[in-house]
Formats: sequence, structure tokens, C-alpha cells
Amino acid sequence: MFAVLKFARKPMAWLALSLLPLAACGPMPGGGGVTPGKPVPVGLLVPGGSGNASDEVLALNLRQAAEMAATDLDGAAVDLRVYNTGANPAGAASAAQRAVAEGAQIILGPVYAESANAAGKAVASSGVNVLAFSNVTDIAGGNVFVLGQTYPNAASRLVRFAAAQGRNRIFVLHEQTAAGETGRRAIESAIARSAASHAGTASYEFSQQGIISAAPQIVAQIKAAGANAVFLTADSGGALQLLAKLLPESGLDTNTVKLIGLTRWDTSPSNLTLSGLQGGWFALPDPGPSSSFQARFAAKYGSIPLPITGLAYDGVAAIGALARGRAGDALSASALTQGAGFVGVNGVFRLLSDGTNERALAVAEIRNGQIVVLDPAPRSFGGAGF
Repeated sequence: MFAVLKFARKPMAWLALSLLPLAACGPMPGGGGVTPGKPVPVGLLVPGGSGNASDEVLALNLRQAAEMAATDLDGAAVDLRVYNTGANPAGAASAAQRAVAEGAQIILGPVYAESANAAGKAVASSGVNVLAFSNVTDIAGGNVFVLGQTYPNAASRLVRFAAAQGRNRIFVLHEQTAAGETGRRAIESAIARSAASHAGTASYEFSQQGIISAAPQIVAQIKAAGANAVFLTADSGGALQLLAKLLPESGLDTNTVKLIGLTRWDTSPSNLTLSGLQGGWFALPDPGPSSSFQARFAAKYGSIPLPITGLAYDGVAAIGALARGRAGDALSASALTQGAGFVGVNGVFRLLSDGTNERALAVAEIRNGQIVVLDPAPRSFGGAGF
């Protein structure tokens, strides 16, 4: 008997399950100004006031991380102003407008894609840029930049690594959802740019019975394609654990065919115990800085931060770095997209002119219930791993 599979809201819950119109057509030329010697007014938009307990915890974590970053700044200062977005995009738009009206020169947040898109549109005419905690590239562009680890970024890192290890016939397996389709496109695009070849693609209905019914046929397709790697879009809040059980039971030898994950598999401790994921690969931020941040956060606030909390720290750190090194146009699109990038608690990262980002990622393997880093995250741009 199979346990009931609960398709909960995803750990990467800032993913939108529908495509959204971009906040603007191209990069905004303006951006908030910086007055030398004065703190930079920053509007921090968090998902407080939604009535959802998990959103309230996330809102608190983001505020705490931003405050920690503000105290760590050297040679610059920020005036952090916190605004609750509530439960819908209209609340985010209103909060962004209020923040700008009260002097914010840049917006940090919000979390969810639809809210970030609404906030960007609401303040686009002011020339104020938005650094959203989303990882959804569909909303990026114009005055909206996404800080989260994106599918294209993770896919490119993992495909390059797989090809270098001889795992060069990659099969793509995705769920029949908008997020699954977005993941599929990212993986297939990464394969097309690499030395690997695309062995085939299969999908499954995003339900327990759908996965159970599809598993034998999927395994047959993988074998027929001669694939030596299978790239999964599934995550811990959805189908990952069931696939880890059913694919081997349906005849897939995961020692011969490497499983690769587009999402982070370390967000759920139970993933590390699954026999089907042993030897599987996924990408994650540089564990060194990330672990140090988690330890500092726990010591200061008495709890382990949620996975995306570090994005608030990274955002404030980037703003502080720009305010320290430039005047006037420090928060413009051209300044935000400087090639050298920034150093954050998730490692080095840089914002791109299309509103997306590039983050330094490590490649890790689940081995005997432990996370083992196979290829460290680069510490600067232009090094191995980029």
C-alpha cells in the first residue's frame, strides 16, 4: 500500500503556477538615488498580514535577516522600513507605492511571484527598482530583479557538470504543471548549450495516482532512449519522494542511470534517507557561507532560518556595497548589474540585465544519508563552475 501523497505548497513556494506578464519591456534606466553620508531608505516588503501562520514566520525571518545584514554593513548604512504585503498582489502593489511615497529608493521583496510582479508595475514609473525574493524568471525584467536561485541557473550548472562526468545522455522528467513546464524548458535549454545530448522527455500527471500509473512507462522510455542520466523537476513538497520510490521499483537502476534534481533536495531531511536518491545530484549555494549564516542567525534569534531567508541578507548586502562605492546612481539598473557581482551569505551572485541572476552553486550528492559536495561553488565570476 502506498502512503497518501500530500501535494503541499512547495518549499520553493515563491514559484508562481501561472505565467505572468512582465513588469516592463526592458531595463529601467533610472533607479533610486543615494545621498552620500546618509542612510539609504529601503522598503522591505514581507508577506505579513496574510493570515497564514507560515507567512508570518517567513516575514519575521526575512526582517531579521535584513536587520542582521544592516548591522554588518561597513562604510554604508540603510534605513530599513518594513511593509506587510498581506495575502494578495494588490496588497504588495499598495505596499510598494507607500514605500516609495515615504522615500524608499529601492524595494527589497516581496516573496511571491504575482506579488513581486504587481509591486514592480506599481512603482515602475518612479524609476525605483525591485529586488524580489522570487526565483520566477517570467516576472524578471524592467525594474524587477529576482534574487532566488533560478531554474536556468541550476540547470546550466548541473548539465555542465553531468556532461563533464560522462553523464551526457540526459532524459528530462517533469510534472504536468506550469512550474514543471518551466523547469523542463530550463533543462532542455541547458542541454542544448552543452556538450550533452537530449535523450528524451516524459511527463506525469501531478497526482499520486498519476505518478503510480506513469512510472512503468517512464522507466521503459528512459531505457529505450539509452539515457545515462534523468533530470527531475520534482521537489520535496511534490512528487520527489514518490518518484524516488517508484522509479527503482519499476526497474530503473539508479547506479547506472544518475538521478539529477533541478530543485534543492536538502530542504527535507527525509530525502537523505531515501534509497532511490542515494547517489543523486543536485545544486545548492556554497555550504560554507550558508552554514555560517544559519549558525549566526540561530545564535542571534534562537531559531534556524527558513531556506530563502538569506536572500534578504544578500539584498541588503548588495545595496550596502553599491551605496558605499557609488553616488547618485548607485541603485540604478546599470549599477545593480555590475559584472563583478556581490558577495552574500549564499555565495557570490550577480544580477543580469534581463532581471534574472547568476549564482555560484555547488554540486552535491546524497551519499549514505549525507550531503557530499562533489564540485565546490566558485568564489568569483570567471572561475571553474561558471
